[in-house]
Amino acid sequence: MAQKCVHKGCGKTFDQPDESECIYHSGPPIFHEGQKGWKCCKPRVLTFDEFMTIPPCTKGQHSAVDDTPAPEPQPQDDAPAAEPVSASTEAALPKAQASLPTRSAPAATPKPASTPAPPEDESDDPDTAIPHNATCKRRGCNATHTGSDDRSSETCVHHPGQALFHEGSKGWTCCKRRVLEFDQFLRIEGCKSKPRHLFVGKKKDPNVEEVLRTVRHDFYQTSSTVIASLYLKKVDKENSRIMFKDTKTIELDLKTADAKRFTQDMPLYAGIDTQKSSYKIMGTKVEFNLVKADGTSWPVFRGDEKVTGEIIQMGKAGRV
Repeated sequence: MAQKCVHKGCGKTFDQPDESECIYHSGPPIFHEGQKGWKCCKPRVLTFDEFMTIPPCTKGQHSAVDDTPAPEPQPQDDAPAAEPVSASTEAALPKAQASLPTRSAPAATPKPASTPAPPEDESDDPDTAIPHNATCKRRGCNATHTGSDDRSSETCVHHPGQALFHEGSKGWTCCKRRVLEFDQFLRIEGCKSKPRHLFVGKKKDPNVEEVLRTVRHDFYQTSSTVIASLYLKKVDKENSRIMFKDTKTIELDLKTADAKRFTQDMPLYAGIDTQKSSYKIMGTKVEFNLVKADGTSWPVFRGDEKVTGEIIQMGKAGRV
């Protein structure tokens, strides 16, 4: 009987016995200071969508038993054990405590906000052929195309929001359920349904340039640097322009291979050292490594974003 391989990153069906090769992630997922990846390989990314596309790194046999090691527990500070309270001391406590000033509990450190994802295509182009076994693009659905031309019975149950990982809990911004384990997170059922899946999206005219008004971004920081990403796929390196215009402005003219363009003088929250700062154009984003001019903590990335008063904790530089 056909079974589904439970190895992370595989998910194919197989029959016992099966000699076909399985390519998967042998280590547990790692989420640390905004970065996401797998312990078994080196790529580290900032968004959940990028994390889910990290190519598997281990070869082996398909299995119906998940043998992925459990994530390592987070280290905790050793707290001294409380000393027993004697009867005479306990009797005196209420009176002594009445004279002590009270202190309110410190507020929890909120998670830094990122810009919302761009709206998804609402439907597939009717004139575009859908490849067999194509996977639905909506988050949390994972349905595959069966090859049938009759799609009237399809129902796409998905998450319209973004993945949310905060202080050990995992969930989606569009619904309330939160879990602790990554496997449980992957099994959270979608909270919104549509009558059809989204396999290929709308067809676009390659000769008409689409002007983008906004591009989603995210960032994290250390005491000396800000690592930020602008999410734009297929940026044309030869025909795009990025320049540190001054210490608080980055000039952007980004053109993509699929006829999109984003042009803007992007203001930064604080000053940077333009000589030491750098950027990389990658397949799905432009990544900036900005060296702070004065070590200021950035509550937001852009200078035109609203500062809410949230305290953004800074991490330590180094590998994870």
